[in-house]
Amino acid sequence: MYEYFLPCLIIAFAGFTQGFSGFAFVLVALPWLTLLLPIKTVVPLLNLMLCCISLILLVQLRRYLQWSKITPLLLASLCGIPLGVYFLKTVAPWKLELLLGAVLISFPFYYRYTNLSALRLHPGWAYLAGFCAGCLGGSLGTSGPPIVIYAALQPWDKDEIKATLVGFFFITSLVTCGFQAYSGLVTAKVVTMVFWSFPFLALGVFCGSFCYAKTASGNYRRAIMAMLLALGLLLVGKAALG
Repeated sequence: MYEYFLPCLIIAFAGFTQGFSGFAFVLVALPWLTLLLPIKTVVPLLNLMLCCISLILLVQLRRYLQWSKITPLLLASLCGIPLGVYFLKTVAPWKLELLLGAVLISFPFYYRYTNLSALRLHPGWAYLAGFCAGCLGGSLGTSGPPIVIYAALQPWDKDEIKATLVGFFFITSLVTCGFQAYSGLVTAKVVTMVFWSFPFLALGVFCGSFCYAKTASGNYRRAIMAMLLALGLLLVGKAALG
């Protein structure tokens, strides 16, 4: 039991982050869990957990879910995955992390000092965001940032933003879990970890959702920008350390 305690605490905190914002579960949990567990255990574990989180949040946000907003993102991400895999094989990961980190650090300042209220995105931007997400998913295992940035630029309220993020992550994590199970990565160790960590995950998600419900839409957007900035700094630091 003790060997699962620290991983469960990490998963609970990452679950809180996802429950509040609708993203960042993997980005928060992955660096810490790989210090405690083998990467081949961590990756399928987090994808299974992400499926569970997304299902919980989909039930909470079902009134705001619009698949017409999610479908272009999903279709384009499938096209971007092969290119991401190519980048993974040919480009040093730290270079990709540095580039992504720089974008994530720059965007909150762009958002803060640009009049985005007058911005109206062409529907084609959904396909570009999805394609970039697929590239990142295939290369770094994290497809979230382009989807988050795209959703944050839309004139949607916080429920529409979060529902779109959750719907996208649910489908992509479900497909990923299917491939990982077929490849034999979902082992008895992974299933045991899911069993022990699920109560902690659920607690974190529900606490995050509670805080989300108490947060005004404007403050929610500001919280997203702060999280993107923090994740960008984390990625740049990770890239700098090699």
